[in-house]
Amino acid sequence: MKGNTKYWLDLSDYDLETAEAMLSSGRYLYVGFMCHQTIEKIFKAFFSQISEEAPPYSHNLSYLAEKSGILKILPDDLLDIINILDPLNVEARYPTYKEQLMKDLTDAKCKLILLETRKLQSWVKEKL
Repeated sequence: MKGNTKYWLDLSDYDLETAEAMLSSGRYLYVGFMCHQTIEKIFKAFFSQISEEAPPYSHNLSYLAEKSGILKILPDDLLDIINILDPLNVEARYPTYKEQLMKDLTDAKCKLILLETRKLQSWVKEKL
């Protein structure tokens, strides 16, 4: 494994642990945000593994999946979580979206998001 790959992988693991801590403390807005960060960084790890270039400077999961080549090989059942997580990066940061997100991100929904995030992260790790 390349050094940059390990760097991104370690950050992805850290962010997943943070998402779990946010779930246990009831900070649901940040569960979604940290799950987004987990997948963003695992996609960047994958990109680093297959390329000599630095990963794209982007937070858009769909774009990172496409640029890294993951999108071509990703099973359909793992596509949904990308679509769920993609807006959470931006929406968690701005007050106009936060209020609605806080209503939508229930304990049950966050548990599901976290479960699906773990599945996608594990699948990408297997490809590394």
